[in-house]
Amino acid sequence: MIKPYELIRIIEKNDNIILLDTREPDEYKVSHIRNALHVGYESFNISIVAGIPKDAVIVAYCSIGYRSERVGEKLIRAGYVNTMNLYGGIFEWINNGYPVIDPDNKTTQRIHPYNKKWGKWLEKGIKTYE
Repeated sequence: MIKPYELIRIIEKNDNIILLDTREPDEYKVSHIRNALHVGYESFNISIVAGIPKDAVIVAYCSIGYRSERVGEKLIRAGYVNTMNLYGGIFEWINNGYPVIDPDNKTTQRIHPYNKKWGKWLEKGIKTYE
């Protein structure tokens, strides 16, 4: 597990890290962490990450951490040795004031809350159900 403040430090240093967004396409299209690769959850298949070295530093995230934890477990079983889950997911990221981007690579405050029940954990940002 990695906390948002730890991840932002790594990103700011331009350290080599691979971010995997395990949310569904409609969530990713609203906003995501810059340079995150969309791998999905329902449609996730280990072949999606076949080109990533097994020793790469990988951080997976979703809305609050459940889906990314499951994907992380699959990565570990497949031999990826430096896999972490973002604590609190993109919600915790946003709640701490860290940036997300839209499909045009522009910083945005919009965030897909997954559903109204989970959206209660999203304290900042503009909830967008598109």
